[in-house]
Amino acid sequence: MTRYVLRRLAYGGVVMALVTALVFVLVRLVPGDAVTMQLAESGASPEQVAALRAEFGLDAPVWTQLGNWLAGVARGDLGRSFYGGGAPVTGLFLERVPVTVSLGLLAMLFATVAGIGLGVLAAVTRGSALDAAVRSFAVAFLSVPNFVVALLALTACAVWLNWSPPLAYRPLTEDPVNWIQQMAIPVIALGTAGMAGTARMARSSLLESLGSDYVRTVRAKGARERTVVGKHAARNSTIAVLTLLGLELATVLGGTVILEQMFGIPGTGQLIYSAVLERDYPVVVACTIFYAGLFVVTIIVIDLLYALVDPRIRTGRALS
Repeated sequence: MTRYVLRRLAYGGVVMALVTALVFVLVRLVPGDAVTMQLAESGASPEQVAALRAEFGLDAPVWTQLGNWLAGVARGDLGRSFYGGGAPVTGLFLERVPVTVSLGLLAMLFATVAGIGLGVLAAVTRGSALDAAVRSFAVAFLSVPNFVVALLALTACAVWLNWSPPLAYRPLTEDPVNWIQQMAIPVIALGTAGMAGTARMARSSLLESLGSDYVRTVRAKGARERTVVGKHAARNSTIAVLTLLGLELATVLGGTVILEQMFGIPGTGQLIYSAVLERDYPVVVACTIFYAGLFVVTIIVIDLLYALVDPRIRTGRALS
């Protein structure tokens, strides 16, 4: 088990290193840079442009810039923003991380709980109207982007309930009611696709387990159906759902960029959106690494959960 954990951590470290280098280089290949954006209409002289580029460290080769940035990261310094008087990226980033993490975790929780619940209901009522409704719902919402779901939800609330979420974001600690109202639609919109995918996967996995020999044996011994489903079949169908949840995290993280901008939520998604438009490279790289890190950590945690859910994975041969 220890070797398995160390190997997964090593894989995660390699992925993070590749993502860092790739993003650092790619954002600098986008036409226009921060100097061009700031001095486009100022009529600055070539000397002034060169001086600002040197101040931002953009006059050095890309690999030199990457080496300097990594040296700063080793000291705990993510660099300084090209805007706002050169504010430290670490401070800008840490202010917004809790908002995005809370939004993403709530969306994943909603997707997981509701999706597994609907999938189990569809599986135990196979062939019924409820089963058909769940499958139709899953296909429909897997095809609709989360920002479209958010727009539809906003329209429905405005037209049918005469209600719309607050425009100004206030933290949970300051105004819980305002926070819940602000986060409700984004959480549902972010989690809807994940809920639909989880429901489909949970249904198919549970049906496969219910048709297996060991389940028939348990039923032959006189076990109640609730015990058969909850204790035996559901546990063995969890691995497929865990795999899907890891992949859905990428969708949730990507959706925060758009939805935070739509609803005025001051998270890292809104920060990276503004940074990309302004070519604020240090902020873009820091936020991208944050998203990549969350995804890698989640995949590692899911890999470890496999060993807890399925006893067969606990052997050294299976974990290699």
